[in-house]
Amino acid sequence: MAILLGCIADDLTGATDLGVTLTREGLSVVQVNGVPDEGFALPAVDAVVVALKSRTVPAADAVAQSLAALDWLRARGAERIYFKYCSTFDSTPHGNIGPVTEALQAALGAGLAGLASCCALRCSPLGRPGVLTPATPAYPRNGRTVYLGHLFVGDRLLSESGMREHPLTPMTDANLVRVLAAQTRGTVGLVAYADVESGTAAVRARLAALAAEGHRHAIVDATRDEHLVAAGAACVDLPLSTGGSGLALGLARALAGRARSGAGGWTRPAPGAAVAWLSGSCSEATRAQVAAAQSAATAFQLDPTALAADPRLAAAIAAKAAAALGRQPVLVYATAAPAEVAAAQRLLGTERAARVVEDAFRGVAQALAAAGVRAFVVAGGETSGAVVDALRVRALAIGPEIDPGVPWTLAVGGEPYRLALKSGNFGARDFFAKATEMLQ
Repeated sequence: MAILLGCIADDLTGATDLGVTLTREGLSVVQVNGVPDEGFALPAVDAVVVALKSRTVPAADAVAQSLAALDWLRARGAERIYFKYCSTFDSTPHGNIGPVTEALQAALGAGLAGLASCCALRCSPLGRPGVLTPATPAYPRNGRTVYLGHLFVGDRLLSESGMREHPLTPMTDANLVRVLAAQTRGTVGLVAYADVESGTAAVRARLAALAAEGHRHAIVDATRDEHLVAAGAACVDLPLSTGGSGLALGLARALAGRARSGAGGWTRPAPGAAVAWLSGSCSEATRAQVAAAQSAATAFQLDPTALAADPRLAAAIAAKAAAALGRQPVLVYATAAPAEVAAAQRLLGTERAARVVEDAFRGVAQALAAAGVRAFVVAGGETSGAVVDALRVRALAIGPEIDPGVPWTLAVGGEPYRLALKSGNFGARDFFAKATEMLQ
């Protein structure tokens, strides 16, 4: 039976954010971490989310990973594709959102050309085959809105938010038309507020007009869920759409009438089970969460410069964290202020600074698992990827939502780890404690 929605997410926490959104709208969902091997048994579900680690890799690598995920999804009957990225549009001027989108456009240009309802969006003014792809990171329930093509975080422009100091993808321009145009060969149009406010037919008409003008991409405004519902209905028969979890909400709602009942799979651990809190994100939100968590946990800090100077330090911290397991959670964190992050990057280089921290988290996760931990709360996409890799988790069942966009998940097909994988920018100040209380 066909997959209604095949999703490609550019990082692990973004994938779980997407998975819980689709589940909440009534679709049955399985998330796989990386492209599975041929022996993987995919259950009958409405949507499959392939979680990649492609957000900050070189654009060519991101394209290769995404095309491999696309091939896997299409081989299993995916009827439409959704490329999911962060609601803060994390991407440097050199990629990866634009290059991946255009690679997916090219690959889908022939294979899904038969979707009759989107023919008006698949022809350039000169008659040559073309594809217009909508794009919006808007996610109002998490404070991400797009107005006249500009991305806001709460009441601040993206470029005036904490994202302006992100160590890997500093966002210094809130104009998404301009940001995306810097990454793409095709031109970028805008489906403005007046169109989405007018509803599905107006969004569809504007997309068709932009396609007729020769645009290949269209930023879509959205300041409330109703805008995303209208946009999702307008885009549901396109071969490719892109965005954060918000537009996926609209797509899922448009597809809900075709959904099958899905199996659950989520269960709580036994009472009193040990919980570990791991945080590698240095976002503004996570810094506040780590500060709040330290009084309720036994805490250990990972310093990249110290880790680089002493190859044995990571193992020593992992052993201490495992030995400290008791009635309160263990917190292991590399979360630091922007000035500290910048200093480490200057000394070690950006890539090495990130690598030594990720490697340390792999060792910490393995040591804690060996000591009996079966529940992990993890902050940061790169850190989540390292932990999932270390624990050899290949697929996840989506459980209850902790904060908007962040669910508990259960590892499928191996050791039954419970994992709360949080994007750095998501969650309330008490996220770590709240997540742990939900397990009781």
